[in-house]
Amino acid sequence: MATEPELDVLLKTEQTFPPPPDFAAEASFRDPAVYERAAADPEAWWADWAGQLEWIEPWQQVLDWSDPPRAKWFVGGKLNVSVNCLDRHVAAGNGDKVAFHWEAEDAGETGEAGRLGITYDWLLDQTQRFANVMKGLGVGKGDVVGIYMPMVPEAAVAMLACTRIGAVHNVVFGGFSAESLRERMEVSGAKLLVTADATLRRGAPMPMKTSIEEIFGELPDMKSVVVIDRCGTNPSMTEGRDHFWAESVEAADPVCEPEPMDAEDPLYLLYTSGSTAKPKGIVHTTGGYLTQVAATHKMVFDLKENDVYWCAADIGWVTGHSYIVYGPLANGATSIMYEGAPDYPAKDRWWEIAERYGATILYTAPTVIRSFMKWGEELVLKHDLSKLRLLGSVGEPINPRAWLWYHEVIGGGRCPIVDTWWQTETGAIMISPLPGLTTTKPGSATVPLPGIEAKILDSEGEAVEEGGGTLVLSKPWPAMARTLYNEPDRFIKTYWERYGPETYLVGDAAHLDEDSYFWIVGRIDDVINVSGHRLSTMEIESALVADPGVAEAAVIGVPDEDTGQAIVAFVTPQGDAAPGEEFTTALREHVAERIGKLARPKRFFYADDLPKTRSGKIMRRLLRDIADSKDLGDVSTLRDPSVVDDLTAQVEASKKV
Repeated sequence: MATEPELDVLLKTEQTFPPPPDFAAEASFRDPAVYERAAADPEAWWADWAGQLEWIEPWQQVLDWSDPPRAKWFVGGKLNVSVNCLDRHVAAGNGDKVAFHWEAEDAGETGEAGRLGITYDWLLDQTQRFANVMKGLGVGKGDVVGIYMPMVPEAAVAMLACTRIGAVHNVVFGGFSAESLRERMEVSGAKLLVTADATLRRGAPMPMKTSIEEIFGELPDMKSVVVIDRCGTNPSMTEGRDHFWAESVEAADPVCEPEPMDAEDPLYLLYTSGSTAKPKGIVHTTGGYLTQVAATHKMVFDLKENDVYWCAADIGWVTGHSYIVYGPLANGATSIMYEGAPDYPAKDRWWEIAERYGATILYTAPTVIRSFMKWGEELVLKHDLSKLRLLGSVGEPINPRAWLWYHEVIGGGRCPIVDTWWQTETGAIMISPLPGLTTTKPGSATVPLPGIEAKILDSEGEAVEEGGGTLVLSKPWPAMARTLYNEPDRFIKTYWERYGPETYLVGDAAHLDEDSYFWIVGRIDDVINVSGHRLSTMEIESALVADPGVAEAAVIGVPDEDTGQAIVAFVTPQGDAAPGEEFTTALREHVAERIGKLARPKRFFYADDLPKTRSGKIMRRLLRDIADSKDLGDVSTLRDPSVVDDLTAQVEASKKV
């Protein structure tokens, strides 16, 4: 029986960066024996971390893996997440510590009202009050609560209030359409929705409550809606169903006793994107998830007492759940929470914020980094970022050129970079450098964290010692998803069927180099088969953006009579680069030199930007549909929908030539 060809991964290590001596000397993890200790007894390793939380009842068994892939962590233990994120810090005398420096998008216009120091005392008070509001509306343990909100402190309060009473939150990114919200609320059977009157987008209020009003008639389980008055737009309110946040919270009892939750009780649902299929409702549970997000937040970011940590994601994504809300708050950290776009009202807004609050750690996505590269380093250099000591990358593989720019321009050449790999399903960071210990390579996530076991398998299911293949996780981990909401069979089929019930199929292609470092090269679906050679889109994109004339690039595969598939590149030029025939020829030859002739794109299209979600993720599915002249559907939720029209016109014109 013929097997599919192995993935051709041709990335080469060009530079290495050991931890800066001053950083390593102060790092919490600087002894390589930590990996050996965790590998020798992973259950003891995770039990040590769980022991740093506050438990209502102790666990009797660390891990029950008797019926894989059904894992149970900290069996018999009971705890409450809001207590671990709030009460215990207040009880320790840290109630007046800032949990979030909140910066409104319009802070320049509203002054102090747009810049708030949200303390642990305030969070605890608001969490208990809103928990009582929900109880008064009939929400109890096990009920699902929808959260569809801007990046405001009340979003975190709503999540924590759910954990207070044992409700299961289902957060939907505030940039999603009414239909996306309706689908997620319907399939989860949400009883309550927490939303806002509007959200600010580049200075203008964009309706939220009014824009979703039509969906409520299709949600028979939803009995109540709580609305935060963010923009003063006076939305329509249905008596008996709709309630304003401020009035409800002010009238609520300030004390709400925490619900003891079993370690395996559901904590939240989070639906993955529906770009390729019906969205999957990932279920994360309480004890194991909180243990691992708190542990990885400390390990990966080398967290110190006085750090000002900024995870520049949105609460609507898993990065926001794990590394804006639960990990940092469990660790009693001080974070920055910013409401708006990175380039509003000016393209240096982030660096103004980082300078104002003295950010010491920045965690963001490669897409955003590439945007800053395109805008120019002078916007960065006019701000004092000297307090930054650590940088992080999340969301997709970071190409080496962006890694080096991030290191030199943002980090001043002194800050280690933690390039983290994980996903919604894993719940927490899985592969990443330890910044005081790991020598990094631009573009590589390096090695699995202590207590994590990952492998790369070939098409026969055999482990690869060096080379490309399919990434898998071969041991259970505490924050792992337990199932898909109401779809247990789909959970098994999607993640555990291919290699057996003890091996988790990640869905990413990867490469293991000569130093056993992992290079994540994109989703298995993001592989282009050119004349029998399976090439990763990430590798070709990295080669393109390595050219100084390219700010950003995305590539896709399209059917081709001669080669099976042909590579199509969508490129945003950098600076004065002119996207003509000469430039295109130079880029094709550049890719040939970096990878090989087989990797040269057959067609190029140019635009000032690429189709992206409001969180900055490039929509490659949409690029495929553009290339195939398919109906694109609703593109209003994109960051800049006009980009689609420009690219569609170019593609259609090329087909007439």
